[in-house]
Amino acid sequence: MSNLHVALITRTNIVKPKANREKLTTMKLKCLLVDDEPPALDVLESHIGTVEGLELVAKCHNAIQAFGVLQEKPVDLMFLDIKMPKLLGTDFLRTLRHPPKVIFTTAYRDYAVEAFELDAVDYLMKPISLERFLKAISKVMKVENSIVTEDKTYQPNKEAFLYFRVDRKMVKVLTDEILYVESLKDYIKIITTSEDKPLVVKQSISALEEMLPEANFLRIHRSFIVALDKIRSYTATHLSIDGTELPIGRLYSHQIAKALKVNL
Repeated sequence: MSNLHVALITRTNIVKPKANREKLTTMKLKCLLVDDEPPALDVLESHIGTVEGLELVAKCHNAIQAFGVLQEKPVDLMFLDIKMPKLLGTDFLRTLRHPPKVIFTTAYRDYAVEAFELDAVDYLMKPISLERFLKAISKVMKVENSIVTEDKTYQPNKEAFLYFRVDRKMVKVLTDEILYVESLKDYIKIITTSEDKPLVVKQSISALEEMLPEANFLRIHRSFIVALDKIRSYTATHLSIDGTELPIGRLYSHQIAKALKVNL
């Protein structure tokens, strides 16, 4: 029986004593990453590192390399890009007689129907947020809530990061270092603990909100997202982060109060 099957049975059909549950969570899904873009591989590797139940077997830059890995190593779950040199991810999947579970990762929406016809578990659009990644993993494991479970499937990782395009280069930002984000029309300004000046990125604040882990970040205003653990003080109308006062939007006050477990 494969590691994948063991993981599914322990979570859906069998009630075990606590000690046995903890022992079974050491069984990890073996993952293979296939993408011709190094930043995309780095993001997925970081996301895999946040989930205790996943193990990275190899990273490949094209389907030919991936085929070699599949011949030599057991793989339970493959994250597969579609538009790659030499062979499309969808065509590569068709060549496999006994493929592992597959989650497609792509910047193109055009292949979604084809992907699900190939029995893909999920279809992730780049850039891939941690929250969206975890939802895909929960489909593999058949667990409704993969972020918080009795057996601690999800473990926060301070090394989790995202890449942003700044001045024609991709800049790596650790999510744990983000203080807050401000919207500037078609751009966002990211303030961190490690950079002397804010990073200005052409992206909407709503798109970034989807990328950031919901448990750690909160939208407090149509123009601001903050890191919850960086909040120093608050009032009914403002909160303070690193000496900067940020406004609390009237439409967001209820969810802020819920997150902080206070009355505003």
